[in-house]
Amino acid sequence: MTHIYVIHENAAWLEPLADALNAQALPWRDWFLDRGVFDLSRQPPEGVFYNRMSASSHTRGHRYAAELTAAVLAWLERHERRVVNGSRALDLEISKARQYAALEAAGIRTPDTVLVAGKELLVAAAQQNFGAGAFILKPNRGGKGLGVRLFYTVDALGSYIDGLDYEAPVDGLYLLQEYVRAQVPLITRAEFIDGRFIYAVEVDTSDGFELCPADACAVGDAACPATEAPLAKFTIVDDIDAGLKLRYEAFLSTNDIGVAGIEFVTDSAGAIYTYDVNTNTNYNRDAEARAGRSAMSTLARYLGAELDRVSRRRDAAD
Repeated sequence: MTHIYVIHENAAWLEPLADALNAQALPWRDWFLDRGVFDLSRQPPEGVFYNRMSASSHTRGHRYAAELTAAVLAWLERHERRVVNGSRALDLEISKARQYAALEAAGIRTPDTVLVAGKELLVAAAQQNFGAGAFILKPNRGGKGLGVRLFYTVDALGSYIDGLDYEAPVDGLYLLQEYVRAQVPLITRAEFIDGRFIYAVEVDTSDGFELCPADACAVGDAACPATEAPLAKFTIVDDIDAGLKLRYEAFLSTNDIGVAGIEFVTDSAGAIYTYDVNTNTNYNRDAEARAGRSAMSTLARYLGAELDRVSRRRDAAD
């Protein structure tokens, strides 16, 4: 029997998908890729491989999980296995700089961003590029919004990087980014399955930029402010701008991304800036319950349909 293999490194985030797969009686297996042994001279198993590796894996003690996943995905793709969110998706997941390049290539506007390698260069770079206004510091490889900080002055940045709260980015790369002022403290995250829009969720950013929507964050992640007001923080909306939606879908198709959440903010003049693509997307079940939606059920059906196609193709070849 062929299976759906879910590649991940966070058991808490897997639970809602596991429930959805089990509810539809789909055959699936858990591939927890933090460590392991893989004989690359042998054929991988048949099936559908869904990559949920997260850019924030290092924050859970899985420092090399993304690197291991990249090697395993190359092995799977070499043998033409069906991979949902393959090597290209992972590459964009773990580098916001590469995300922005791909988004801009697709005609999607991103905030002005400066890439900095070297902590000692941050203050001068911020002074040169954002000296007169507010700006954001974020790690090139992050996740959940962790490490994203807003500064109103360059002096405040200098105090932060010399202080006890300073966090070094895991890949050594920093991004300094213009602060897009929205009319209200709100961002929107558009969700896509099979490369197609399913719904969007508006996220209240009053408490900061750590925007993890997963149920695990709401109940047990002290770094995620969803603990404070999960019912008000996430609100599902049915649609976004039609032109933006088409550009997002084209971007996902070009980059072979089947499942993603894409985050954007609208400034006071109505201009839209896209600032994050999350290919390990999670969903907030409280918000879904209020809206009568279930993205995980939709995702499970999609993976089941992909598995059916793989099985039929294998049977036809036998």
